Amino acid sequence: MSTTFIHDNFLLENKYAEELYHNYSKNQPIIDYHNHLSPQFIAEDKIFDNVAKVWINGDHYKWRAMRTLGVNEQFITGNGSDKDKFMNWAKTVPYTMRNPLYHWTHLELARYFDIYDLLNEKSAEKIYEAASAKINSAQYSTQNLLRKVNAEFVCTTEDPIDNLEYHQQLAKSAFEVKVSTAFRPDRAILISNDGYNDYINTLGEVAGVSINTYADLCTALRNRIDYFDKNGCKLCDHGLDQVYFENYTESEVNAIFKKKRDNVTLTNEEALKFQSAILFFLFETYHEFGWVQQLHLGALRNNNARMHRILGPDTGWDSIGDYPQAQKLSGFLNALDSKDKLAKTIIYNLNPADNEVMATMIGNFNDGSVKGKVQFGSGWWFLDQKDGMTKQLNALSNMGLISCFIGMLTDSRSFLSFPRHEYFRRILCNLLGDEIQRGELPNDMEWIGKMVSDISYHNAKEYFKF
Repeated sequence: MSTTFIHDNFLLENKYAEELYHNYSKNQPIIDYHNHLSPQFIAEDKIFDNVAKVWINGDHYKWRAMRTLGVNEQFITGNGSDKDKFMNWAKTVPYTMRNPLYHWTHLELARYFDIYDLLNEKSAEKIYEAASAKINSAQYSTQNLLRKVNAEFVCTTEDPIDNLEYHQQLAKSAFEVKVSTAFRPDRAILISNDGYNDYINTLGEVAGVSINTYADLCTALRNRIDYFDKNGCKLCDHGLDQVYFENYTESEVNAIFKKKRDNVTLTNEEALKFQSAILFFLFETYHEFGWVQQLHLGALRNNNARMHRILGPDTGWDSIGDYPQAQKLSGFLNALDSKDKLAKTIIYNLNPADNEVMATMIGNFNDGSVKGKVQFGSGWWFLDQKDGMTKQLNALSNMGLISCFIGMLTDSRSFLSFPRHEYFRRILCNLLGDEIQRGELPNDMEWIGKMVSDISYHNAKEYFKF
């Protein structure tokens, strides 16, 4: 069945929204400054065997929906065939109405494959064959997929132990889309995690440091920051439940780290003191190197212990946490600012109850030195949908300057996720267009159009100095 569900003015409810989107936002290049794409796949210009390989594999958003519908794990992450996994996803799609997956699915089919049919059990076979025939061609290689969406810059996310060989290959290649990385040292911070000492041993080998003391650990991390910086990295990222900011002394931290290296179990208080110390050291170092720092706060991870044992992390068992955020975050940022060592910072929250907290927190540390120095990051993970993005935009508008906002990112592992930028841009333009129509904003298309262009592209371009 053909449908006009995805059309030129999808989500645009009046002529002002249409003009803002089509004239000021639609054709702006994409700066995707945080994602989890595989740099190896980009460097090798990978061609996928079929659409399920690029669309179902690794997508825990889809996996959660399929499990809710009662699909057996064999056809989600198990040994079912790629086609069977696609068929089970197609069966699930009609049940995802009012979940962003329904919109994303049909935007992605339209933008990448020129398929405008609704995906369901009846259309699944035809769509699988048509999309797979395209994806399994050179025109749909990873690099061409990025070209297709007008990507100008994409920033993947790597652990300090990564050798960045694929980023080095890309830097020497003729590929015109700039690909960089963000430094993600969470495994060096979270001292109570299983396997911590084994990880520290590996970090020491990679950094050329025998890590026996806390000072050795700091030296190793600084060596890796320097290595990443020399390879074009200008961002870091941290995925934490909350910012750690406990009082500690140097002798306490040294003793705590030695205790861990001796395989002695730490108390919760000891872990928090250590995590506070190492996080502060890292953020001072990022400032020294002139990096942009990102904080993704509020995820409650690996809730299902049984499935975590079977499938491991990042397989769809995480949710929103209700951690207190304001006081520790304020103290941490203030301690850095007091030493004039607060770098450009982007703060994302996963709990929508913290929207206003974050929207006001950034204003405490925007000191006039840089436009939008401290940013309230776009709706993230469970919040990167129409309602979540609208609430984030409204909180930022009411308590800050939306005109300085650096816009959307995918935070995705999928090469087919870039229509989320279009989704965000349509939501932004409709929000503003609706207020123009109601008389809450003036019909000043030149100025509001400039604001839309800035949020869609130019603010990020200026902020990251790409």
